[in-house]
Amino acid sequence: MPHYLDNIIWQAFVGPQARFTVGTDRIRRYAPGLSPIIGAVDPARPDFGTLAPYCRPGEHFYCGGWRGTPPSGWKVEEESTMCRMAWAGPPSVADEAADARPLGPQHAASALALAELTHPGPFGPRTLELGDYFGFFEGERLVAMAGERMHAGSYREISGVCTHPDFQGRGYARRLMSRLLHRQLARGEAPFLHVMSANTHARGLYERLGFRLHREVVVRVVAFG
Repeated sequence: MPHYLDNIIWQAFVGPQARFTVGTDRIRRYAPGLSPIIGAVDPARPDFGTLAPYCRPGEHFYCGGWRGTPPSGWKVEEESTMCRMAWAGPPSVADEAADARPLGPQHAASALALAELTHPGPFGPRTLELGDYFGFFEGERLVAMAGERMHAGSYREISGVCTHPDFQGRGYARRLMSRLLHRQLARGEAPFLHVMSANTHARGLYERLGFRLHREVVVRVVAFG
C-alpha cells in the first residue's frame, strides 16, 4: 500500500503549500523564484504538456520518480538518484544551535549565494519563504544554513543544509539540524529530508542523527524550451 511519503511533493503542492505553486490538477511546480521543483499526481507519468504555460523558456526543474522520454519542448539535462529519508530517532532532540540567527527576506541574496556555492539541492531567491531557516554568521557573512521546505500532513522537510567550504568541520550542519529537529518534534511533526545517493558524507551524518532510508528514487533535471 502506498505510503504518504511516497509522493510527498504532490501532497505538499495540493495541500498546505498550494499557495506557493502554479499548475494544474495533474502537475504543478513551485512558483517562480521558489525552489525549482515539479510534482505530479502520478510521478511516473508527469503531464509536462499541461505545465508548459506555467514555465518560461530556459527554466530548469528537478523532477523525481520519472524515467520516461520527455515530450517536445522538454529535455533531460541530468539524471541521478536521491534518497528520501524519514526520522526514526528519539521523540525529542536537544537544540544545539540556540545562537543561530533566523533568516528572513533580508538574507535572501546571501542564502542564494551560499546555495549556489555549495549545491544543497534546488534553491531559489524566495526559498526562505517556505519555512523557518536559521544560519550561522561570521561577522555579517552567512557561512552555514538549514531550514524547512515541503510540508504536508504531519511531515516537515529539512532542506538547504549547507556550509561554506572555508567553515566546514565545525559542526555547523549538525547543530542547525538539531535546532530544526527540536522544533519540529516539539510540534508533533515527522521530519524527513532528501539527499543525493552519491553524497555519502551527508547520508552518514543524517543516519547518525536518526534518519533512515524511506526509499530511493530517480531524480532528473529537466529544461523547458
